[in-house]
Amino acid sequence: MEHEPKRIEGREGARRQFRYYDLVMAAFVAILLLSNIIGASKPSFITLPNGMEWSFGAGVLFFPISYIIGDVLTEVYGYAHARRVIWTGFAALTFMAFMAWVVVSLPPAKDWPGQEAYEFVFGNSWRIVVASIFAFWVGEFANSYVLARMKVWTGGKYLWTRTIGSTVIGQGFDSLIFYPLAFYGLAGWPPEQLMQVVISQWLIKTGWEVLLTPLTYVVVGWLKDREGVDVFDSDTDFSPFASTR
Repeated sequence: MEHEPKRIEGREGARRQFRYYDLVMAAFVAILLLSNIIGASKPSFITLPNGMEWSFGAGVLFFPISYIIGDVLTEVYGYAHARRVIWTGFAALTFMAFMAWVVVSLPPAKDWPGQEAYEFVFGNSWRIVVASIFAFWVGEFANSYVLARMKVWTGGKYLWTRTIGSTVIGQGFDSLIFYPLAFYGLAGWPPEQLMQVVISQWLIKTGWEVLLTPLTYVVVGWLKDREGVDVFDSDTDFSPFASTR
């Protein structure tokens, strides 16, 4: 006989140790880093029925997974644990920026032909990562805050409303902040294309959330069943700078 997860409040949840939390956090940070350093640098396009080419950032194919995992983190483990993961991602992005700067700056071995291509791909990584950090920080905290608040408002019902609703807000901030800060004024990124990418990123990311809602239900249900609790942030301090314990 299955038992319903026990409802606990956010402050109690913040003090708990969970079985699968570390694995979920590792998946979140891995996807965050890979989608930002590999996918974000390349614009791609699809041809619409009217023949128009609609541009989008290649990272949009994978980056929304991090937002879905962020939804799972907040829904299952509460805002305090999600806040800890967001700051972990922040630290990882910062180190990635430092590592990219060091590696690009090192002189290449004699006759190595890849330096120019390497600099083209990673040479602007400082700007990409600064934009990533700011957009990630604002977008993820907005996403987590909206989801946690909506969970309390809905009494834990209608999970789809808060996963989609929080994504609309969080991804909106993320796309609007990241692409202009990262690529405005660079060769290959004219303003009209940049706005296309911003809008398409927001729409595609939100669409991904909608399409993967059934999977989100399965993962959330499985984790809540295994962890045995359901965290409600009724008494949580939502400041990004508050102690997570």
